[in-house]
Amino acid sequence: IPAEASEDELPAGEERPDTRLSEGDTAGGNQEGSKDRSKEGAVTEETDGDGHREGQEAEQPDRTQALSNKPRKKKKKRKTKKNSAGETVEDNDLEDIDSLLERIEDPRLAPQSQGRIITDSRPLLYVEHRNLNPENELKRYFGARAVLGDQRPRPRQRQYVRSMWLTAPKNTWPRYSKTGITMQLLDTRRGVQHFTFKHHREYQQVQFKFLDAVESMDPNNIVLLLQMNPYHVDSLLQLSDVCRMQEDQEMARDLIERALYSLECAFHPVFSLTSGACRLDYRRPENRAFFLALFKHLMFLEKRGCPRTALEFCKLILSLDPENDPLCVLLLIDFLSLRAREYTFLTRLFQEWESHRNLFQLPNFAFSVPLAYFFLSQQEECPELERSQARERAARLIQLALIMFPSVLMPLLDHCSVQPDARVTSHPFFGLNAQISQSPALNQLTSLYVGRTHALWKDPAVMAWLEPHVHEVLRMVEAGDALVQEAEHKRKMRYQSAPRNIYRHIILSEMKEATAALPLEVTSQPVMGFDPLPPLDSFVSYTRPERMTHPSNESSLSLFFRSLLPNFNLQGDIRHNGDDEAGAVQDLNQGVNRLMAAMRDMLANIQFQEPPRDDNPEGDGDWD
Repeated sequence: IPAEASEDELPAGEERPDTRLSEGDTAGGNQEGSKDRSKEGAVTEETDGDGHREGQEAEQPDRTQALSNKPRKKKKKRKTKKNSAGETVEDNDLEDIDSLLERIEDPRLAPQSQGRIITDSRPLLYVEHRNLNPENELKRYFGARAVLGDQRPRPRQRQYVRSMWLTAPKNTWPRYSKTGITMQLLDTRRGVQHFTFKHHREYQQVQFKFLDAVESMDPNNIVLLLQMNPYHVDSLLQLSDVCRMQEDQEMARDLIERALYSLECAFHPVFSLTSGACRLDYRRPENRAFFLALFKHLMFLEKRGCPRTALEFCKLILSLDPENDPLCVLLLIDFLSLRAREYTFLTRLFQEWESHRNLFQLPNFAFSVPLAYFFLSQQEECPELERSQARERAARLIQLALIMFPSVLMPLLDHCSVQPDARVTSHPFFGLNAQISQSPALNQLTSLYVGRTHALWKDPAVMAWLEPHVHEVLRMVEAGDALVQEAEHKRKMRYQSAPRNIYRHIILSEMKEATAALPLEVTSQPVMGFDPLPPLDSFVSYTRPERMTHPSNESSLSLFFRSLLPNFNLQGDIRHNGDDEAGAVQDLNQGVNRLMAAMRDMLANIQFQEPPRDDNPEGDGDWD
């Protein structure tokens, strides 16, 4: 029946739905399914050909009834036909579900192994956005009600709030406006993009004021600067350290999050946090604030009890410059992996980077990797073959670690409040001589590891696993094994001096055991929280202007008058043309005249205060 004839016969209220249905039939099966769902919701879309045939056969009587003038009967028939068609579709769905269950129960498919292959195929430093939010981790630990139970919906105060990956903007923060920081793409080499932050002229002026405020040694000047420029990054970093020293952890963390928010708003459109192929050079002063803000935010997350989120931020820092590692997060990533129970990631990092980075030379990897293999061997859900392999690797690596770094054992047992047996205590290999004979650089690394990760070794199962390997190492030492002599030679040749990034990491970590072992050349120089130990080969994009006054060239008399009259300047109008003798004489005369005028003003302003009069001149003469 033509559509024009049906439109003439039907009432006005029935015209549009039926004509739309016929048009949907001619357009395609997808539109037909969407229209039917919006009207009855009984027929669903099917991907196979049988489902489409059954749906179309069920639709044929509905179209004929739609062209009639009896809407009530039409609705009844449509409903029965639709329900019958829906039952057939549901039967097909049940058959599909049964087949899927049979496939899942088939052991030959091995879905767990497929999932492992998928996760292992990702890049090593791949960052997931959902793991950058600490609330997601807290919800996994305590539940969503415990995390979001006290948060009530508040009235909207801002119309447009930009969503971020690193931090969530808060209503208590000042309104954001452009600060003068942008990100620029420098070049792309071998699929790796190199970026840099850039400071515009207005931000440079604020940066100069910040340096003046730091030199004044008064935190109130930084507070005043932040009131005028609430998103100046270096001011936020420096003031966060001040708040942390004053035990105001909440404010310190809030300032770091605000600094991250300011930097993320300046990201380049191509810059990606998750790809692991974006680089920032720490030698550029503009990029250092982003590294430091991420590291300090990471430390706050770890103290807050979010090790998985902290590990994701640690991977992000390492992906920004994996070759140089300016903050040396390799000394921290093993601890976060163990705390977050990401043992597979730690072992994979060791396997892929050991060949070109020599990770076993670091005490933290030498001890944490066998500990990760031990924890993997204790997981009951793993196959027995994998557990036995992990157990063998853990035994072999922990023995090599004890041979290579014998000075770690006794401080570690001391922090764990474990008393070793007489054989271990009396043996010189693990005794006090092992700690005294090591170099200062190695002492810093071992002290940092013991002070940071000793809580992970307090488990009685870990100590029970460690004890037989310690005795096995003593047996190898007494037997004169070649590995012991080789390890002693390596300790003497290496670890002569620590690189600058390790010192920077120790300063930022604030571990008392490692900070006490820093050399004098590091502790004697001032360390600023916004730029601790800048690289010696830094790139200078802009310089700070010199001061107008030069107090070093002034005489003692001029300094004396400057202390009395701060506005006095004897050399204020001296011209720098030394060839003009007349000008020099004139400048000298002007300086003398200004000096005499300043003396007259000073003498004129001197007022002698009269002594207080006594109303009783004939008193007893007693003094108060």
